[in-house]
Amino acid sequence: MNDSKSLSQMRKGALELVVLTVLTRGEAYGGALVDTLAHTTHFTITQGTVYPLLTRLRHAGLVNCRWAESPSGPPRKYYSLTASGIKHQQQLAEQFLAFAEEVTGLITG
Repeated sequence: MNDSKSLSQMRKGALELVVLTVLTRGEAYGGALVDTLAHTTHFTITQGTVYPLLTRLRHAGLVNCRWAESPSGPPRKYYSLTASGIKHQQQLAEQFLAFAEEVTGLITG
């Protein structure tokens, strides 16, 4: 497997946690999520990636959405975490940190 495919697989595995974590800071529309993640080295994603994830999270009861007028352009759909979404994010974060610690231990061993 080449490096870009390996990195892509790591991103896919962490994307749900990353999106939920950004939403812990407050509601956001899909484009803002993409822009926020674009400022990180390893999470440059497209709207074509984030919107299906947001739909899946909404169907799972982890996020709510609402439409609001945009200061420029068409109305935007804003997403926020539900109580279940907050709990799920916390669980994923704990699992990820434990996993990362184990992997780091193996690497630095």
